[in-house]
Formats: sequence, structure tokens, C-alpha cells
Amino acid sequence: MQAVISLKNIRIAQGDNFNLTIDTLDLQPGLIYALTGPNGSGKSTLLRIMALLTKPQAGTVELAGSELNNLALQRHRVTLVDQSPYLLKGTVADNLAYGLKLRGVGSKERISHIMSILSKVGLEGFEQRQAKELSGGEVQRVALARALVLNPELLLLDEPTANIDSKSLQAYESLIRGLTEYGMTIVFSTHDPSQATRLGEEVLSIENSRLFHSRTSGLVNIASLKRSKMYGS
Repeated sequence: MQAVISLKNIRIAQGDNFNLTIDTLDLQPGLIYALTGPNGSGKSTLLRIMALLTKPQAGTVELAGSELNNLALQRHRVTLVDQSPYLLKGTVADNLAYGLKLRGVGSKERISHIMSILSKVGLEGFEQRQAKELSGGEVQRVALARALVLNPELLLLDEPTANIDSKSLQAYESLIRGLTEYGMTIVFSTHDPSQATRLGEEVLSIENSRLFHSRTSGLVNIASLKRSKMYGS
């Protein structure tokens, strides 16, 4: 099975106290990966490398089947949601429409995609809600919806539940878990070891500037290997 993304011989250093080494990492289709490590270990940096937003000082990052010389097209296949996502001024629909407009999606198709994705993240009827009126948990869901409407092959989530209250945690984790039915590969960072084993099918751990890879027990990948669209045509 061809990896969605492959990292080889990655080396990155920042300042005097930070460096990260990854000899080999291959992420498989339709799996959920938990990324763990202490503060400052490089979790966010690794996610940005996978998102093709940070270039390592050495090594290669390759997306399966992508044209290596077209960085813009490669970035279309990966979406990163930051820990504290920034929403644009305006409505929820405005936020979801932005990326679709940049990709040349027509008005009718945009509306269809937006309505479908808001339903999937539990925000039916929120399309005309002003972004500034949303709660922390709602902001996180809108940010996720804004990523999902672009139908990425690789979804990267930096501490996605850090700003979600305990009452909403289970529902949000169930939402993430359900995304694998679309063949999507997901990497999320977390400080919570129990969440890593509860939600992740495989765990990536950064320890002493190096990356270690392990499989969790009791979780089976049931995702279809044939990617399907998240939204109706």
C-alpha cells in the first residue's frame, strides 16, 4: 500500500535548544495518528512540515502521486487546523466559502458543499451565524469544517481539543473518528496520553528530539481505501 505522505532523513533545528530528527515516516491511507510529546518537542513544527508550510533543513517530504515541482497543487491535498484557529470576519458560510472560491468552485456548488459539511460537524443552521458570536467549541468545529470542505487527503490537527470543554470532548472525538470512512488520513497532536490511545490507531511520539512510531491496541482501521467525497454532488 502506497503511503499518503513519506518523510525521509528529516533534520530541522531552530535556535540553540531545538532540533528534530526523523529518519523515516510513512503515513498510510485512512488511519488516525496521534502525535505526542512534551511542550517544545516539535509537534507543531512536524505538523507544519507535513503541511508543506515549513521546509526542513535536510530531508524530503513526498506526497503519493504528486508532482514534485508544483508545491501549490501538493498543498491542496493537505490541510492544517491550528490549535487556536483564526476565523475571518463575517459569517460561518463566508469562512467555509473562502477556500472554495480560491479553488474556482462555483457559487451553487459552494453552497451545496458548505451545507453538507456543516451538517457533518453538527452545525446545521449555522451558515449565517457571525463568526464573532461563536463559542470556543463552535469556533473549533467551524475551523474543522473549513478544512473538510476542501476534501483533503491528509488532515492535520494541532491540539484540536485544547479549547473544548469536557462535555463536548466525546462528541468531537467521535466526529474525528468518523472521518476515516472517507479514506482521509488524520494526524492530531495531543498532551493527553489517554486520548492518544483512545482515538489514535497509531502513535507518533517525539522523545529527545527523535520520532518513535507505535501501534495502539484494540483499534481496527475500517476505512475504505477508495476515497469518497465528503459532500454530495
